[in-house]
Amino acid sequence: MLHTLPHCASSVDFPALLRLLKVGDALLLLQDGVTVAIEGNRFLESLRDAPITVYALKEDIDARGLGGQISDSVVRVDYTEFVRLTVKYANQMAW
Repeated sequence: MLHTLPHCASSVDFPALLRLLKVGDALLLLQDGVTVAIEGNRFLESLRDAPITVYALKEDIDARGLGGQISDSVVRVDYTEFVRLTVKYANQMAW
């Protein structure tokens, strides 16, 4: 399943998101959700042991001037790769 997070993590039920993550899922951070990808962010730390890949939309990172603060554990993707993720994961959950 592809989970998308367009809001800062404190605006959603993040514990529920963590509970619903399954092996092989992906989390795509976009819009204000890219703030989760900042190195040292407590929400990012809680994702470290999750069996998923965390992606962040590069354009949203750049728009917020966060390029140098994003954790190396987060995969940066552009809009083309975003579309590929939506094709790869038939099921999606927006948070």
